[in-house]
Amino acid sequence: MPIPKKILSRKDEITADFLQLYENHLAELFAGKAQHRMSSSEFAARLFIHPGHLTNTIKLTTGHSPCDFMERGIVAEAERLLLQTDRSVAEIGMTFAYDEPTNFIKFFKGMTGMTPLQYRKKYR
Repeated sequence: MPIPKKILSRKDEITADFLQLYENHLAELFAGKAQHRMSSSEFAARLFIHPGHLTNTIKLTTGHSPCDFMERGIVAEAERLLLQTDRSVAEIGMTFAYDEPTNFIKFFKGMTGMTPLQYRKKYR
């Protein structure tokens, strides 16, 4: 049974609302329904709070920034797609609203230490 919002502190309420927005946005992104990746500022605007307050609250309650959540979610899905599909790296990058494959490759390499193709070859 979920805890009534009245019992939650404001920081917990912000965190719960952020996590719900984050999960919904990732689902839309992965389904191809989102045109771009939301930034911390956009999440904050939807929660009617200042971006700095959102970042500080999420870091306080989870130990991670809103950007960390987005990056980890995208990398996890990219790894899954690389291993379980034959889609090209460019197609996978477009799933995450990367218009240029090189930007996705740089992002993925920065997060995992290898390019998407190296990852696919190593773990497939």
